[in-house]
Amino acid sequence: MHKEDHTLAAQRSSGRKQEDGLWETAKVIIQALAIAFFVRTFFYQPFNIPSSSMYPTLKIGDYLFVSKLSYGYGKYSFNFSMGLGNSTLFACCPFDFPGRKVLADTPKRGDVAVFKLPTDTNIDYIKRVIGLPGDRIQVRDSVLYINDVAVPRVRVEDYVDPSGEGHGTPIPQYRETLPNGVSYNTLDITPTGDADNTPVYEVPEGHYFMMGDNRDNSQDSRYLNVVGYVPIENYVGRADIIFFSISPNAVLWKPWEWPFLTRWTRFFNLI
Repeated sequence: MHKEDHTLAAQRSSGRKQEDGLWETAKVIIQALAIAFFVRTFFYQPFNIPSSSMYPTLKIGDYLFVSKLSYGYGKYSFNFSMGLGNSTLFACCPFDFPGRKVLADTPKRGDVAVFKLPTDTNIDYIKRVIGLPGDRIQVRDSVLYINDVAVPRVRVEDYVDPSGEGHGTPIPQYRETLPNGVSYNTLDITPTGDADNTPVYEVPEGHYFMMGDNRDNSQDSRYLNVVGYVPIENYVGRADIIFFSISPNAVLWKPWEWPFLTRWTRFFNLI
């Protein structure tokens, strides 16, 4: 074989190896994306905290895994969309059926859950389950009542967060314990907030009453015209674990600051 033939054969072999290498890389990427899509659709959906309504439990910049299996599959379990800015580029997989039909279970009092806002199902909310179907819920002088019984709360140390809610100003904090024994901290910025004295809410069958832990800075079921009672079919899943957390002061174009603004101690915290 002439030298030119050897060179041409080597070039062709090298080209085939490059093509094979690119195809193998593409297959790995496609398989990884398919697995990620499957897990997100059927098991765990990532969710990030955009507001301070769940302080001190959840902070702006927390990233969570939401378990879809916890309540079974419902109307909004398989929604998937991709967007750019305020525009939706791709959306699929809504199923129009009431209630929970597959592996059905019900939210428990004290769960932190993600749900579709009843007045606009394009919006996801995250709050704590306070009232179950048939419950009577009321807030009097900042104290939560369930079925006419005050929920015990104990004053604990003030909440102070230099880069979060209050920007370093101490906020009164209480340890609240629900009738089933679930305990968590709440913030009460002022005893005369807009929803610190409410009428009695009677939770309808098939619905739940949701509240944020940041009681004076949470738009929740106390505001009937905005949130109101949440139907069982609106639930996406239960928030289980924080897998990443970073300060809202972090900016995309300053990556050298990210290690110092990452909240390392919040990684893998159970909710």
